[in-house]
Amino acid sequence: MFERPQSGERAILVHASTQGAPDESERDEFVELARSAGAVIVDQIVSARRRPDPRYFIGKGKLEELAASVEAHGADLVISSTTLMPGQERNLERRLKCRVLDRAGLILDIFAQRARSFEGKLQVELAQLRHLSTRLVRGWTHLERQKGGIGLRGPGETQLESDRRLIGARIRQLNARLEQVDARRTMNRQNRVRAEVPTVALVGYTNAGKSTLFNALTDASVYVEDQMFATLDPTVRRLELPSGREIVLADTVGFIRDLPHELIAAFRSTLQEAREADLILHLIDASDSNRWQRVRQVNSVLQQLDADQVPQIRVYNKIDRLDRKPRVANNRSGQGRAAWISAATGEGIPLLLTAIGERLRRETLHGYVHLSASQGRQRARLFEMGAVLSEEPCDDGGWTLELKMAEKDLRRFVKRENLSADLLESSPVPAPATVAT
Repeated sequence: MFERPQSGERAILVHASTQGAPDESERDEFVELARSAGAVIVDQIVSARRRPDPRYFIGKGKLEELAASVEAHGADLVISSTTLMPGQERNLERRLKCRVLDRAGLILDIFAQRARSFEGKLQVELAQLRHLSTRLVRGWTHLERQKGGIGLRGPGETQLESDRRLIGARIRQLNARLEQVDARRTMNRQNRVRAEVPTVALVGYTNAGKSTLFNALTDASVYVEDQMFATLDPTVRRLELPSGREIVLADTVGFIRDLPHELIAAFRSTLQEAREADLILHLIDASDSNRWQRVRQVNSVLQQLDADQVPQIRVYNKIDRLDRKPRVANNRSGQGRAAWISAATGEGIPLLLTAIGERLRRETLHGYVHLSASQGRQRARLFEMGAVLSEEPCDDGGWTLELKMAEKDLRRFVKRENLSADLLESSPVPAPATVAT
């Protein structure tokens, strides 16, 4: 029976796909992921199949090639670029006599190395346990069978079942702790709303330069390194704009293609900063030839978080590598929609700060809304959001509310409460404007 080694970093990468051979950019990204985890890459194998083999994912020919490579290079680890079923990982380990890891497990390992704060460690542990709960059989192959015979029968529970129960209890404990952390974050956000301090969230593909820009804007000392997921822990700092207005800038975890669902679930409270932000700065590596693919992938994650309706400014970073001049492009309403900067050299940052101030100034709605007597829940929700400036009762038993709130909050409220879209027709104006549901 194969016993899994607990250490060893000599890795063979398997670029596996069922949609033709992986393109060069996908292979390069996977190599960078493995190196970021500390792997020493000794060989790479490309496998393309129309449908995965149910036992090994890769075909028999590639399996023999992989086994020969493991033996020739003395590899300790095989890493697959695609997600493997638990049974496929187990079968590969038995055949190759070394550890096998898929892309999701690799990303989880990187996150475990990078987490520093209490919240970050809780989130990573939760994601790892959720991932491990479906793969326990790999670590307990010698205990997965109950013993039989006189004097050998156990108390009725295998080690595998016991571990699943313990992991389930730990997951519930972590969820409870993260709920407490999330409650504090929610309270902080509500305090910022009451104080009318807008929040700007930095999002982007991993290694796009978010932490470098965050440090340049706030004089923070967030760790910066040219590698994937260099920083995981969320950081929030106050920032004064050229107009004198204060905002809160939130740095978030970097996104990546096929980010494991366990991580999205575990980091949901951290990524909540993006969903509840007044403005998102979507940082893009302008020197990346695959930047449009990266943009689509980031927007896909934002959609999963219900943050796709938050106003965005696309920030094209690293223009110093392209010998381009800093500038800001406006949309038809005169709002900044894109900025070209270099976070490393500071070029274009003053233009970006001005665009942020203009965009925030234009994103506040001030108007009136009439709610009927049957819409008491919606009325209470608006008061909870701190959006009601004044209230007048109506003859029909309803209310006329004077509202002042961010446009993205109003849009989200209308969507969540299933109200008429006419409520969104009011445009940001300095004087009150009447709108109806």
